[in-house]
Amino acid sequence: MAEEIKLMKGNEAIARAAIRYGVDGYFGYPITPQSEVLETLMAEMPWETTGMVVLQAESEVAAINMVYGGAGTGKRVMTSSSSPGVSLKQEGISYLAGAELPCLIVNVMRGGPGLGTIQPSQADYFQTVKGGGHGDYRLIALAPSSVQEMADFVGLGFELAFKYRNPAIILADGIVGQMMEKVVLPPFHPRRTEEEIIAECPWAAQGRKANRKPNIITSLELDPARMEENNIRFQAKYRKIEENEVRYEEFMCEDAEYLLVAFGSSARICQKAVELARAEGIKLGLLRPITLWPFPKKEIGRYADKVKGILSVELNAGQMVEDVRLAVECRVKVEHFGRLGGIVFTPNEVLEALKEKIIG
Repeated sequence: MAEEIKLMKGNEAIARAAIRYGVDGYFGYPITPQSEVLETLMAEMPWETTGMVVLQAESEVAAINMVYGGAGTGKRVMTSSSSPGVSLKQEGISYLAGAELPCLIVNVMRGGPGLGTIQPSQADYFQTVKGGGHGDYRLIALAPSSVQEMADFVGLGFELAFKYRNPAIILADGIVGQMMEKVVLPPFHPRRTEEEIIAECPWAAQGRKANRKPNIITSLELDPARMEENNIRFQAKYRKIEENEVRYEEFMCEDAEYLLVAFGSSARICQKAVELARAEGIKLGLLRPITLWPFPKKEIGRYADKVKGILSVELNAGQMVEDVRLAVECRVKVEHFGRLGGIVFTPNEVLEALKEKIIG
């Protein structure tokens, strides 16, 4: 069967993929630069073809709590927003993590703090990988750098979320959300039947049968000893995810004397910077984290004894650079380069920053 290839925005790819991966429900609220996710779903009207629920909630807070309710029944449910909207969702995200509910969250980042700008940014890294809400929890965080990955990571996000009973997030930025590229769309996957959901999710609130105890979905535990047991279990799960689910990509790293570390759209710009550097005789490589959590710390750490310096390139004031420094354990020089306010750096600016901050 021939591949189905379409030209579309990253936000549109998220919506089309959600329908094709058999998502049961989407609950969202419009905010630039991710509004096309909701708009595309409304235009496609999947409730008429697959039965998928698409609802514009009255607020971001309402949307994330609708996700909580849907996820509690074992359904594949998701939401999307942009930076200020995701900030409003943080309480609900913490509840989802505490109740161990699988779901997919999409953040197409814009500049902040506050309302900031509608231009692209990568300044939600801390919020995403350090836990934006309260408590000791983690989100499985996928960082796409292409429109194709926007589509692919919908399926991967749900796969990982249900595998570990944990919320997953696609952390994109305004560039990836708004740019247009060719996409190979996934084949249609039918939505699961109620029987299939019960078999896959025995923990779900699907109506108690006579031969089992009630399933209670909650993140509340008033007994401190039991709450500690819950948290110990969570941390064991997170260690398992760190062992098994690290994803990254390397570009021209085999003989690299210097290394760039970048994610999302920044990695695409850095790829060109590597080519420019190579043309000048500078042996530069690029490592792109695909999972921001779990972070490829061991993989980056291996370069500490191989390269002369590392530049963390981000559209922010310096966030991922902290994890890069921890990964190399001070064995090699690590510096940060970024632009703020929605301004996107060029490959030449990255190369000049490398010369100034690392090569000297």
